[in-house]
Amino acid sequence: MDALSQLFMPGQTGIASTLILYSFVIAAGIFIGKFKIGGVSLGVTFVLFVGILMGHFGYIVDSNVLKFVREFGLILFIFSIGLQVGPGFFSSFKQGGVRLNLLAVGVIVLNVAIVLGIYYFGNIHDISALVGIMSGAVTNTPGLAAAQQTVSTMAGGAEAANVMAAGYAAAYPLGVVGIILGMFIIKWIFGIKVDDEIRKLEDEQEDSRLKPFILTCEVSNNLVDGKTMVGLHDVVQTNFVVSRIMHPDGSITIPKSTTTIHQGDKLLIVCSAQDADRFKAVIGHEVQMDWESAPSPVFSRRILVTKSEYNGVPLGSLRLHNGYQLNCTRVNRAGVDLLATPSLRLQMGDRITVVGNLEDIDRLASRLGNSVKRLNQPNLITIFVGIILGIILGSINIGFGMKLGLAGGPLVVAILISRFGYKFKLVTYTSSAASLLLRELGICLFLASVGIAAGKDFAASVFNETGMWWVIWGFVITIVPLIIIGSIARGRYKINLLTIMGLMSGSNTDPPALAYANNSTGNDQPAVAYSTVYPLTMFLRVVAAQALVLALS
Repeated sequence: MDALSQLFMPGQTGIASTLILYSFVIAAGIFIGKFKIGGVSLGVTFVLFVGILMGHFGYIVDSNVLKFVREFGLILFIFSIGLQVGPGFFSSFKQGGVRLNLLAVGVIVLNVAIVLGIYYFGNIHDISALVGIMSGAVTNTPGLAAAQQTVSTMAGGAEAANVMAAGYAAAYPLGVVGIILGMFIIKWIFGIKVDDEIRKLEDEQEDSRLKPFILTCEVSNNLVDGKTMVGLHDVVQTNFVVSRIMHPDGSITIPKSTTTIHQGDKLLIVCSAQDADRFKAVIGHEVQMDWESAPSPVFSRRILVTKSEYNGVPLGSLRLHNGYQLNCTRVNRAGVDLLATPSLRLQMGDRITVVGNLEDIDRLASRLGNSVKRLNQPNLITIFVGIILGIILGSINIGFGMKLGLAGGPLVVAILISRFGYKFKLVTYTSSAASLLLRELGICLFLASVGIAAGKDFAASVFNETGMWWVIWGFVITIVPLIIIGSIARGRYKINLLTIMGLMSGSNTDPPALAYANNSTGNDQPAVAYSTVYPLTMFLRVVAAQALVLALS
């Protein structure tokens, strides 16, 4: 009985008691984090606070074990974040994303400027505390992790890391509140009505010119009568796919590059919405037709790309016309439809829409895999090869005594692998469930370790005048940049409030604030803006936290 009771007693450092402590901290933290206050929950962040509470009451972990679990959890979390944001990291600079990303960078620059102002002119001159406060104020756990890993290599690193954790915990709650408050302040300053913003956004979305657009045109222009598909491309001069042709006698065929069109033919065209009017002018008037109900041996099916050898292969290299008598009209990637151009490179998990005979579709499906079960298998080789490369990169001095460390190295490698891994035959696809499990497990192990280590001295550090100033300065770091950048976004660029809400949440990498924005507006535009700025913001938050520690320690 005594041996059993010792498992739950404070001060024990055995393997069994350590496992029980971690399991309790993580389970209790996740459970408490599910409760919402004002429609907002802190999620897994409560693991940190439960860890602090247990550390305060004397529960400890062997220092070597704690350090290993903390760093391993950090690497799992950071690497999975990199794989998640990597595909959108480079594309986020396209279209209107450039402006949103520049505004998000402005928020980061102002955060750092305020921290420097407090350090040089305020009443807090401990950079470890300030970096922790900044990370909590902008609700960025990876930044805290990167800074802690960086400071751990310095003299007094363990104490500085605990101070960072205390500053983070002190500033975090008002960080979440401050982001939401910033949304209200921008709304009040400019007298914005949410319903009007939603209506304007819906009007713009109805006129979207970017997503694939399907229309049926009847050939009535003598100038294109007798043109081949290649000749039609030369006339229209844009990317499009003619999926099917219905001839005047009612027969339906799958066009090839040499197929000619004639008066009275009806063409099912997939193109960009912005080019729809061009087809009407060149080919003929639009007609309404239900192709699926038309009697025809031609079928439309979706095929799942699940064989790794086709990861990164250009769609045109499949030679669908010559080899299968099929047309590919669209490629769905992560829920987004893409126009099927020959240069589009396939990725594991893509769903391609093809049109043709069932026998030909089945042959192509067999070639590409089309196996959901195959996608459920995690690609552990890529993950651990990436972690090895990330640790090596993080250990290299990149100048001025700065290293990317165990946080920055894996993050950079994960971003690069997720974008260019196919060139080295690395399969980066991971199912949503597996990716979420990896990320949540990593962050829970990290937060539990940080909380347990910081708990011993947390009350003495925070519940005094110094701690009060930590909370105050944390709120200033949160709210001031958001009001300034939010005002510029609305006043100068007339950006929709829903987009600004996503910008605010994304620039602070804060899911609870995003959840509030989505729930309060009933629209997914905040999530679109959030995902646009999130990759660059996450990267810069990690780098900024490390740079402050290295420059001022």
